[in-house]
Amino acid sequence: QKMVERKCNIIVTVGFALGDATAASAKANPDVDYAIVDYSYKEPEKNVKGLTFNTAEPSFLAGYLAASLSKTGVVGTYGGANYPTVTIFMDGYAQGVAHYNKQKGASVKVVGWDRASKTGSFIPGNQFSDVAGGKQLATNLVAQGADVILPVAGPASEGGLQVAAESQGKVSSLWVDSDGFLSMPKYAAVIPSSVGKRMDAAVLEAIKESKEKTFTNKAYVGTLANGGAYLAPFHDWDSKVSAETKSEIEQMKKDIEAGTLKVEA
Repeated sequence: QKMVERKCNIIVTVGFALGDATAASAKANPDVDYAIVDYSYKEPEKNVKGLTFNTAEPSFLAGYLAASLSKTGVVGTYGGANYPTVTIFMDGYAQGVAHYNKQKGASVKVVGWDRASKTGSFIPGNQFSDVAGGKQLATNLVAQGADVILPVAGPASEGGLQVAAESQGKVSSLWVDSDGFLSMPKYAAVIPSSVGKRMDAAVLEAIKESKEKTFTNKAYVGTLANGGAYLAPFHDWDSKVSAETKSEIEQMKKDIEAGTLKVEA
């Protein structure tokens, strides 16, 4: 409301939890454009654009990568809360592991997320800022044998990086939303790759549309094909990922983009 009073032409909100508040403000202020990151509406107001990301696609690649790197035959994941914008990563990750098992005749297990029941490990109280809580969940996953972890918990994902850093090389941890090698350089040595989404590009596009008077309520969906979602480079782990796995991941990326390899979102 303060932004409306300051006569902002476009207001950008961030996060699943702000969906209702954003819609209510948009309905009350039809002359203002709104964009919301990580949320979309079945029937959006005419002046609201959802900015979403099909992170199941790059998470699928991350799951395949994790399975290829695992020495224990167990990989894990945890989330900050049971939100669709969180579980889409976890589900894509599990699908990637299942694909690895199918292709390689392997039996790598996923702990922390069950695709059938849609249940998993989440920080109590939806605490995305609870690094200690994230570390506890990561510790629990390692106790179950996991040696590659995918935390999907915002700042609380650092708990997974801490566990990996303290494992003396036995555990690694992926990162989400941004390229962790760049955004979490302190932990670069334990991050094989990251599942990213280009929120900056999506928000910029919404602002451009608003400025140029071409704004619509059609939701933006970031994918591997349009570059809105991506698997980050391997950086320091490049030599640890086999040429065979690199080639397979590149081919899977092309197949997902072409629609010949289906990833459920």
